[in-house]
Amino acid sequence: MTTDPDEHASGRPAGTVDLYWIPLGAGAHVVKASGALFEAISAARHHRERCALYHSALVVHVPEGRFVIEQAPVPDLHPERRGVVAEGPVGVRWAGRFRMFRYEVRRWQGGTIPDIAEAVGGPVRVSTDVAVARQVLDVLPSIPTPVWGRDELGTGEMWNSNSVVAWTLARGGADVKTLRPPSRGRAPGWNAGLVRART
Repeated sequence: MTTDPDEHASGRPAGTVDLYWIPLGAGAHVVKASGALFEAISAARHHRERCALYHSALVVHVPEGRFVIEQAPVPDLHPERRGVVAEGPVGVRWAGRFRMFRYEVRRWQGGTIPDIAEAVGGPVRVSTDVAVARQVLDVLPSIPTPVWGRDELGTGEMWNSNSVVAWTLARGGADVKTLRPPSRGRAPGWNAGLVRART
């Protein structure tokens, strides 16, 4: 009897990619308030109802271990502790020389996502293909790092954490066509990542 090389002994596929939709500002009142204000202005401007806003993150399993992929603020000067593969400026490019105005992109083996318990609907299984899981991890160091919160790339949307996740999935070969935030929710920046991935 042979063993499927794409499966662990536990029965879980050897390579999985899971997407989490986390309410914007979960555990951070300032972010939640500013996000609500942004959505109120956006809804009024586009003559639509207000939606819940979501921040996305990934958890990838490969035979070598479990990896967290997320964009987050830079908390200290030890990026190696969090598997950081890229950094970019926040707000305006010149401010990126200061740590508090930089974001980081993590490929963190064994890492954590502080607000993952708040994810709506639990994990969304994007792929069970170990080749896709590996590619998702491999493409990260080449991710673009435009200014967070601005449409520097001319995609029609600002660049943010959702852009990072969408770009990574698309460039990693995952099927992103059916991925949507939870009902009555929005993920600003998602399309910016998809547009950039195609170019």
